[in-house]
Amino acid sequence: MGLVLIRAIHWFAEILIMMLFIQCILSWFVQSPASPLFNAYRILTQLTDPFVAPFRKLLSNVNTGMFDFSVLLAFFAIEFAERILTLLISNLLL
Repeated sequence: MGLVLIRAIHWFAEILIMMLFIQCILSWFVQSPASPLFNAYRILTQLTDPFVAPFRKLLSNVNTGMFDFSVLLAFFAIEFAERILTLLISNLLL
């Protein structure tokens, strides 16, 4: 049971990080709603925004210029949460 839960957490984190990465890459190419990639970018933004929005709000007071470091912080937070959860599960259930 514990290994299945650990594997599910790992897969969820990996899928979420992959969606964030693809969203970052698409943001370079999507310039307008007429772009053929706009729908994919919009869907990825809607799926990942709950994870990125708190960091974007946190960094709103910091002047980072044209760079958006909130996605990078979301990467780190997801990895950190995955490690903490898997450690807790492995210590409690295994």
